[in-house]
Amino acid sequence: MTWTTTDDNGAFRATAGPFLRERPDEHTVLISLAASLHDVGPDRYGGQPPRYGWWRGPDGAVSGAFVWTPPYPVQLSPMAPAVAAGLAAHLLGGSRQLVGVGGQQAAAEAFAARWARATGGAWRVTGRQRLYRLGELVSPSPMPPGRARRATREDRGFLLGWFEAYHRDLGEDPADSQRALDDRLGYGGCTLWEVDGVPVSMASVTRANGGMVRVNGVYTPDALRGKGYAGAVVTAVSREALDAGVPRVLLFADVANPTSNALYQRLGYRIVGGHATLALAPAPAHARPDGRA
Repeated sequence: MTWTTTDDNGAFRATAGPFLRERPDEHTVLISLAASLHDVGPDRYGGQPPRYGWWRGPDGAVSGAFVWTPPYPVQLSPMAPAVAAGLAAHLLGGSRQLVGVGGQQAAAEAFAARWARATGGAWRVTGRQRLYRLGELVSPSPMPPGRARRATREDRGFLLGWFEAYHRDLGEDPADSQRALDDRLGYGGCTLWEVDGVPVSMASVTRANGGMVRVNGVYTPDALRGKGYAGAVVTAVSREALDAGVPRVLLFADVANPTSNALYQRLGYRIVGGHATLALAPAPAHARPDGRA
């Protein structure tokens, strides 16, 4: 029973890929991260080399995995809390700074608690998301005016501002917006809803991998919200994925945003799981013994 870690994307996909593809819904984040790093290159999420790993249980089979793209949080597959804690101990021996962890909450908290005990640091939950899978697509009624179209490089100027605003709305650093946008435009992964030729909303999809795509990057400028445009563009990208024969269309929604959760459920998305993100930081003087901030 041990963790194996590597900087080799190909080795990770060859060894952990079959395990991840057994349950693509649960492993959507790791599958899409590994695929993006393979297709775009190891600098897709920044200058530091990504790190990958897999856990083998008593029978020798892979039963856990992670992908880490510094300076972003380590992303875990579902795993037992003790296995997650062991990974934290394993990664503590390296030179790269851990700033966060994401995954199913029990595993993520076990990872964070082990890190806190070893470093004297503190951790806190910074976000909780629901994972949805599309059942039968239900178009909005009434459908707002306008039409969907694929974004092109001619749209890059205003889209960069939209991508930056989207990341700020999520409380994330918008520094990666340019790289993310260029990646989406490179494979036709961004769709616009426009009215009278004017773009009013956007949504993106990840590359199809393992019979799965994930809708993300859903954004409407503040002044245009409440008009049904987000529902229309999500419907458009969802239908396009279904028409392309993709069997699993997924998306995440912030638990704290009832509007988006209600919208996705009206469109036919059904809850299939959850995901928590935890931040790791140096402990303040009043930190609790268990490391919880």
